Amino acid sequence: MILAGDVGGTKSNLGLFLQEGLVLRSVFQRRLATRDYTGFDELVEDFLKQAKAADVNADRLAIDAAGFGVAGVVADGRHYSENLPWVVDASELARKLNLKNIQLLNDLTATALSLERLSVNDLVALNPGTPERNATRAVIAAGTGLGEAILFWDGDKYQVARAEGGQADFAPRTEREIQLLSHLRVQLPHVSCEEIVSGRGFRRIHQFLNPSVRHVSFDSREGNAASEITQRGLVQSCTVCVETLGFWTEIFGALTGNFALQTMALGGIYVAGGIAVRILPKLQDAAFFKSFCGTSKLAPVLARIPISVVVNEDAPMLGAAYQALSSQLQA
Repeated sequence: MILAGDVGGTKSNLGLFLQEGLVLRSVFQRRLATRDYTGFDELVEDFLKQAKAADVNADRLAIDAAGFGVAGVVADGRHYSENLPWVVDASELARKLNLKNIQLLNDLTATALSLERLSVNDLVALNPGTPERNATRAVIAAGTGLGEAILFWDGDKYQVARAEGGQADFAPRTEREIQLLSHLRVQLPHVSCEEIVSGRGFRRIHQFLNPSVRHVSFDSREGNAASEITQRGLVQSCTVCVETLGFWTEIFGALTGNFALQTMALGGIYVAGGIAVRILPKLQDAAFFKSFCGTSKLAPVLARIPISVVVNEDAPMLGAAYQALSSQLQA
């Protein structure tokens, strides 16, 4: 049995998988609120209790290996993130679960590892493009934070390299983006890309555009301002939300285009994360692709890069599960 998970700042998606040859079959899965738990061990323990309660044959839950995609930086078996309320320590969990094999990955690394396992129904093309054979690919995902990963061809298969573009400085392109940067510099010590291109960026842009317009979620601790703004923007029930969604999408498109240039991802760009799934209709209009291509002399090159949205939100968990299986088979 393989235990796997996608551990994010807002939600954690955990699952148990049975090995059938070189393929994994999901047997139990739950989506849990990350901040309902005081630590990673407690989160996993509650999940396993739910799994045993739901399974009439508890013996089948013997775990051989585990893999987790976690939002943030992973180094020396430990995870560090501003977006999680606690630290993930693989060695401590291995001790508690009596496991020798726990794979702890950045969540974008896990997503990148899942791409070969996804079906055509798990992807929606924003630009079919003309992929270059065995060329570099790249993954970018906006959610509680902003993550990136790079896939490069080693002559035999794709290998994954980590990236940390979320903490890079936000670089404005237009006069309005310059004004947004000036506005946020008063509030934040560091205006990184993920301070804007993440869930919390929607409210910041909304307040920048028109601070006099407020919504219910703004005044509630349980409220999800990003969800309310994006939904109002999609159904066009609030003009400021419509403008906010459009502005955010343009910035995200430009940032994605810059990432494609920096990595020369001529094999394709994959847009993942919960926000992309929720605002898919907006990503499919011209604004995202226009900003992606930009106005540089390499705009025609960018226009040929395939762009796909990963609509299977289990992708990071699947990537972590298969990485755990691979490690187990090599042990």
